This record gives sequence, C-alpha cells and structure tokens, in this order.
Amino acid sequence: MQKMELRALIRARKRSRHVSGVIDAHVPNVLQRDFGATAPNQKWVTDVTEFNVDGQKLYLSACMDLYNGEIIAHRMARRPIFELVSHTLQEALSRTGCISELIVHSDQGWHCKMQPYQAMLATHGVTCSGYDLI
Repeated sequence: MQKMELRALIRARKRSRHVSGVIDAHVPNVLQRDFGATAPNQKWVTDVTEFNVDGQKLYLSACMDLYNGEIIAHRMARRPIFELVSHTLQEALSRTGCISELIVHSDQGWHCKMQPYQAMLATHGVTCSGYDLI
C-alpha cells in the first residue's frame, strides 16, 4: 500500500463527551410515527443536518410543520452550537399565535436534552416528543 500510495478509509470512532447542562431523561415518543396533522401547529419536527459545502461543514437547523410541510423557521451555522437550535425554536414559537397542544418531535440529540431547551418548551406549554437514534 505504501508503494502505491494507498490509504485505508477507516474513520476514527468519535468519543462520547458529556455536555454540561444536558439531562439524561428519556423523552417519550408521543408521535409514534404518526406524522400527519389535521391542522397547523399541532405537530412540528426539528433536526440539525450537516452539509459539506466546498470542503467546509455547515449545519442547518430547521423546524417543519407536519400539517403542510412548511418550514416554520431555520438557521444555518458553521458549528453545531446550542444557539443554532435555540434560536430556530424561538423563531418558530414567535411566528405562531396558537400553540396549545403543540408537539415538537426530534431525534433526542444533545440539544433537545439541554435544560434551557426543555425550559423553553415548558414555558410555552409545548409537549416534547422524541425517538432514540439506536
């Protein structure tokens, strides 16, 4: 392999890190794969997606209403920091008037387990739903 200048494409395992402010509470899967909604602002889904653009990583945080597939709020950043997710959720919550009985569903990533994120949802009376990435 050295003579032919070949290299293995084995990726190093990422280390698990504890993030301060993260609670280990399991968020129940309230939606149970029922991704339909009969009215706006009943069910939202949110996620952070990594894109490789011209050799650089960009992170997109988006919140979508399952009623019509509308992207209610989105943000983009060069790093996956908490402010990216929290500002997306704040923008989505501020753009809607009636959010009683709203369910916000995510993949239970680190940001969804942050105490400020949970507090923001609780302040607005929003139910948090999630599924495990396993």
